Amino acid sequence: MATPNEKLATSLEALSKLQTDVGKVLKSNELSRTHRERLQKAGFLKDVISGWLVVTRPDDRPGDSTYWYASFWEFCLRYCTDKFNDDWCLSPEQSLLLHAETPSVPEQVVVWSKTASGNNRPLPFHTSIYDLKKELPSQEDLERKDGLPVLTIEAALIKVTEAFFKNNSLEAQIVLGSMRSITPLLAKLLDGGHVLAAGRIAGALRNMGRDVDADQIIKRMKSADYDARERDPFDEAMPLPHIQLGVSPLVGRIQNAWAGQRDVIIDVFPQEDPLPEDAEGYLAAVDEIYVNDAYNSLSIEGYKVTEELIEKIRAGQFDPKENPDDQNDRDALAARGYWQSFQSVRSSIGRIIAGEQAALVAKQEHDEWYAQLFQPSVDAGILRAGVLAGFRNHPVFLRGSRHTPPRAEAVADDMEELFKQLPAEPSAAVRAVFSHWLMGYIHPYPDGNGRMARFLMNAMLASGGHPWTIIRLEDRARYMQTLEAASTEFNIRPFAELVAERLEWSKKQLGQRG
Repeated sequence: MATPNEKLATSLEALSKLQTDVGKVLKSNELSRTHRERLQKAGFLKDVISGWLVVTRPDDRPGDSTYWYASFWEFCLRYCTDKFNDDWCLSPEQSLLLHAETPSVPEQVVVWSKTASGNNRPLPFHTSIYDLKKELPSQEDLERKDGLPVLTIEAALIKVTEAFFKNNSLEAQIVLGSMRSITPLLAKLLDGGHVLAAGRIAGALRNMGRDVDADQIIKRMKSADYDARERDPFDEAMPLPHIQLGVSPLVGRIQNAWAGQRDVIIDVFPQEDPLPEDAEGYLAAVDEIYVNDAYNSLSIEGYKVTEELIEKIRAGQFDPKENPDDQNDRDALAARGYWQSFQSVRSSIGRIIAGEQAALVAKQEHDEWYAQLFQPSVDAGILRAGVLAGFRNHPVFLRGSRHTPPRAEAVADDMEELFKQLPAEPSAAVRAVFSHWLMGYIHPYPDGNGRMARFLMNAMLASGGHPWTIIRLEDRARYMQTLEAASTEFNIRPFAELVAERLEWSKKQLGQRG
């Protein structure tokens, strides 16, 4: 008779085969009742709505939304295709949000179909799909984005109402900014005689400082005997001329956030100090803070690390290459990697306080910081050596967050933009806060992004004469909330305030020791 483990293994084999065919979103009738109930009980499947399931992980915490946000768009695609066949598409508004690479899972998705019934389908974690009865646009106005049927940028811009520009001004400007040429858009405006849309789009472009494009739209519409009247749809929205013409939506989003919120950070932070004259004293203080920093940084990531373990690592008493007992100690491997990476960051800071440009040093050496984090796990055979190569090549989802990091294909461009912005920024505080936030926002690595973000923050703080600053384990809830606000609302102030408070604490500690 088969054991419970053998039965579960059989069910997992059935699930694995089904996943290969259809993905993470399943219809209930695609698995036998026995397999389905066994996998649900073991935590490998969760109900979404009646008749639909999503693949999950047994170690997900109660109430954890990660499984749902990671499967949200896949569910929308499969559910809507099952309901409407190929006769559906996302609304113009939602199409533009996807074209703008909006980083958050929406609360409600509106889809169009000529067979829709105006039904709002509630989904987990306060999300829903609303189907609206509409004739679909022509095939030339539709395309696929990550498998989802969406309107092209040109068709969506013409069909959205003025309310979209008011309610989603950043996304509208990012999409318009991503267009190197308005020729395809203008052709569609002329062919369809879209007078009101032409006036809105011309007004939006002028708001963004693109006067030549705005003039061209109005001139060409009038030459075709259309009475197009320009109107700024953004109302009182601030123009964003710092979004460069033709950049990708994600790069445009970084440019906007940097230019729009740097003054907020400067307002929050204390005055910067000159680079320390006593380089040895500065680095000695970095050495002294290591144990406290390692304990807090690793604990934030969920590792169970004690000060005794950290001291053992520092003393060289942990060797996964030679001691078999050390090879399977996940926490110790992480601690050893942190020690090695910390030493690499310390070396980089030595160059920075000696006068080298902080952004250039970080750009040259951050990959080495990352490699050192995971070298012990590679040496122990826990991870493949390929993990040390650098940027991820797969999608990632953040536990409990509505923010979805950029597609793997966009990571290199986004990191290039980060290191393009850093040397142009005169304020070390702005460099520190933005580099930390953007490292988490882009999430370029398969793992270790939080630790890398805190290392990069401290390297930038050093360039302003600031001491090494620790984000404590007891700050974790607030820390995650402030990063979420920065990533989903582009409100950097709460995070900047947290970093500034921790910096002041570090300065006081140094003053007391001095």
